[in-house]
Order: sequence, then C-alpha cells, then structure tokens
Amino acid sequence: MIDSKIEKYGKRLYGLCLSLCRNPDHAQDLYQETWLRVIQKLDQYDNRLEFEGWLTRICVNLYRDQLRKRNRNRIFDGFSTREDKDALLESIPAKENEDHRDLHQAVGQLPDKLRITVLLYYFRDLDIQSTAAALGIPPGTVKSRLHKAKILLKEVMQDEIEF
Repeated sequence: MIDSKIEKYGKRLYGLCLSLCRNPDHAQDLYQETWLRVIQKLDQYDNRLEFEGWLTRICVNLYRDQLRKRNRNRIFDGFSTREDKDALLESIPAKENEDHRDLHQAVGQLPDKLRITVLLYYFRDLDIQSTAAALGIPPGTVKSRLHKAKILLKEVMQDEIEF
C-alpha cells in the first residue's frame, strides 16, 4: 500500500520538502523522515480525509520541529553566526528560473509562518481549506497570512524595481 502512495505523491512531497528546506540534502532528509513517520502513523490515518493533506501536514510539522531544534542550537550547522551562514548562502547562484528569481528570493525572506503558507497555497496549489488543514490552523488565519505576505512581497518587489 505504501509503495503506491509513494509513487502517487512522492514527487509532489519532494517538491514541498525542497521548497521548505531550500537545500537538497535537507530536503531529502525531510522527505525520508516524512515517509518514515507516515509508515509509523498509518494506523492513525482517517480514510475520510485526503491522504495528500495528511501527508503534507506530517511534512510541515516535521519541518517545524526541525526549525525549533535548530533555533535552540544556533550553531547547529557549523556557522558561528546567522550572518555568516546567510552570507555564504547568498554567494551561491540560484537555480530558479531567471524570470521569477526575484519573487522566489522575496518569498524566501518572508517569516516562516508566511513563507510556508505561501508555498502551500501558491506553489503547491492547495486551496484555503487544504492549506489550513495542512498547517493545523483555521482558514481565516490562512487568508490573513496570505494577505500579509502579499503586502510584504509587494513592498519588497517594489523596492527591487525602484532605483
């Protein structure tokens, strides 16, 4: 059974992991951890719910757990400061489509709550209800996060256009 789920949802899940982590190695770890958790919790899955929504929620929750662990240990990855890490990451050329590079970069600068919501809704094509279910928040909160993200993105993109 799990093989058919991996075949059906695997590519989309990996895309979500890559969008969340922004690092292929971390994305692969999150992907594997998500499927491991799915196998462990499969008996708790409610068949009345969409499997992809349940899978997405597991992935997002695992990602949040990883963020919390990393934030508790600021030197989690060998960098002495966040600025050192950011400087190195900014020096690496982006692989995104040139036409949308500024947008991807702007989305990447959003606070995690807003960034994750934007990724699920716009980049993973989930509707408001599915995004809310995946994040474990009310639909109204999804709408307000999207609204706030649009305002922030508009400001950032406007600053990029003005010289």
